[in-house]
Amino acid sequence: MFQGDTIAVTALAEGFVELTFDRRGDAINKLDRRTIAELAEATSYIANDASIRGVIVTSAKDGFIVGADIKEFGEFFALPPHDLMARTAASNRVFCAFEDLGVPSVIAINGVALGGGLEMALSGVLRVMASTAKIGLPEVNLGLIPGFGGTVRLPRVAGVAVALEWIVSGKPASASAAREAGAVDEVCEPALLRETALSLLRRATSGEIDWRAAQARKRLPLLVDAHSSAQAEAAVAARAEQASKRHLPAALTAVELLRESIQAERDAALKLETQAFARVAKTQAAASLVQTFLNDQLLKKRYRDIARTTRTVQRAAVLGAGVMGGGIACTSALAGVPVALKDIHQAPLDAGVREAATVLARQVKAGRMKEADATCTLASISAQLDFAGFCDVDIVVEAVVEDLAVKRRVLSELETQVRDDAVIASNTSSLRIDDIAQSLERPHNFVGMHFFNPVPVMTLVEIVRGEQTSDDAVAAVVGYALAMRKSPIVVKDGPGFLVNRILTPYVRAFLQLIEQGADFEQIDRVMEAFGWPMGPAWLQDVIGMDVSSHVVDVISAGYPVRMPAMQHDALRMMASHGRLGQKSGLGFYAYTRDDNGKPRKRAADDTRALLSTLQPEGPREFSDQEIVERMMLPVLVEAAVALEEGVVASAAELDTALLLGIGFPAWLGGALKYADWLGVKEVVRLCDRYACHGAAYKPTAKMRAMAASGASYYAVAHEIH
Repeated sequence: MFQGDTIAVTALAEGFVELTFDRRGDAINKLDRRTIAELAEATSYIANDASIRGVIVTSAKDGFIVGADIKEFGEFFALPPHDLMARTAASNRVFCAFEDLGVPSVIAINGVALGGGLEMALSGVLRVMASTAKIGLPEVNLGLIPGFGGTVRLPRVAGVAVALEWIVSGKPASASAAREAGAVDEVCEPALLRETALSLLRRATSGEIDWRAAQARKRLPLLVDAHSSAQAEAAVAARAEQASKRHLPAALTAVELLRESIQAERDAALKLETQAFARVAKTQAAASLVQTFLNDQLLKKRYRDIARTTRTVQRAAVLGAGVMGGGIACTSALAGVPVALKDIHQAPLDAGVREAATVLARQVKAGRMKEADATCTLASISAQLDFAGFCDVDIVVEAVVEDLAVKRRVLSELETQVRDDAVIASNTSSLRIDDIAQSLERPHNFVGMHFFNPVPVMTLVEIVRGEQTSDDAVAAVVGYALAMRKSPIVVKDGPGFLVNRILTPYVRAFLQLIEQGADFEQIDRVMEAFGWPMGPAWLQDVIGMDVSSHVVDVISAGYPVRMPAMQHDALRMMASHGRLGQKSGLGFYAYTRDDNGKPRKRAADDTRALLSTLQPEGPREFSDQEIVERMMLPVLVEAAVALEEGVVASAAELDTALLLGIGFPAWLGGALKYADWLGVKEVVRLCDRYACHGAAYKPTAKMRAMAASGASYYAVAHEIH
């Protein structure tokens, strides 16, 4: 009857037809421009055939529709607002045409129906959902709002409260939750999905179900009486306060949109949604979050391809049974890779095993794991005091104390205990891989594997390639990291590798502002408002003043021109006074512990007086804007230098590492995406403005050339190269 590249319409008995989404040559269905064009053709065909009595909509894939094709967003979002709205409105006319068919339609939802997939389902009259399926509107996670009628149809089908919860949270709903919310009409086992949909269609065509009333209800304003209006307004007001985030406007936009659109008829409400969608699509948050999603998809494929070039890690070992070692061992065991955990001090492995057990207990408490499975996982961690079995492992992760001499000694002994082809990975945050490798006979099998603390929570792992590290060793460790459900980023060896190297100028900018009279609490307040999870002073307290001071000194020494020694160093002074931060109860702030042992921050009365001894010219006022610029510009410059030096292969890898490793503000999309948003010309101009504050504000020659030519780090909006 109709056959396209993504949609087919076939005749069934009883005058029914089946519209099937089946994207040719792809494992999933998505709503790209071609699919929407074919939906328009298929809908027109059905509407013009008077013999058709009803339609079921199915998917030939494992899922229904995953959503829009995000790869098309670059061209789409680059359109002027008027054109962007026109194209969105044209797509919406297709969904309205399907919704307004003169026969009943039943949508059979298998797998997932997300974003545009759920919006397509909502345009049908009735919905039946497999018990294993999930539906949702996750657009807010990309800095967007639904644009194919989700804000219009969901509140009319399931109510305002449900629509607000689903749209603002962006979380998918299970079949049972969807049925309870009224978003779907029936739920059944997957094997019965098609027959259940046909049964529902028969009930509609026989008149048992008033499908015309259900269809008409979605065209009308939602609020019909004062009581309903008051309830809806209360729900909107409650969500508005929760959704208000300064740099992530999508959620609040959706809330305000619903406040207005639920009182309008469908077509007017869709126009409001189209206008709001165009506004949000033009925000920095949307551009950044979409780019982040595309970066993630690109890197997953790239690193899976790297891992496939060598053998799979079947058995591992961790050398060093402290908190880091225990966390690594537990993460390995959770991923199904048996691991031996050895202490180098020939002492009980209490710390490592206790850390592993604690992690597993949290998994059980959160409902992510059964207690029996946790027990089995813990049993797969072989705690030992010798090298028994190390001759059989594919990889050993060394996690001993951050001391070059100790690491060299331990790794020299370890190398004699493992196979010639075994990979040895060092979990180090500040020591160079090439320096550690000097004690090894087989440096080609040696690689850095920098985990971030706490290991079970932080997904980033920097895979550090030394001068002599082989491609096979890198590939094996990449595969191991992927098996542990981590996000590996391959980086070149050097002081601080990538993330800590770029973070160091940020910390140094903070220290310089303090030296010049800035108030540390104002800096924290400004940078937290800018999107960082915690301000720089609070961050130092959490890391530990002694640890942070040491790392900053080591990394700075590796780049003496851009990061010269500082005469007035607040970190060093704090550490010398025993003010180590949370672990000592006093740093920039003072800390007490609640009943659960969690530290609580409060102002410390003497901090300003202590810091005043480092301020030759005394305290002075800084504008919030100057603080942001002074803190962020050194980060952008160092990121640019790192990319130019080949520390990572792409802007996508650099930005992803910053987002995952240090909580770089999500709405910025990473340092290089932020530089693109500002424009490299503007970055250079601001750097020249602050040049008097040192080499950290000196742009590279390539940055100046990019500024002159109008070039960017991401060649086209949302595009990855």
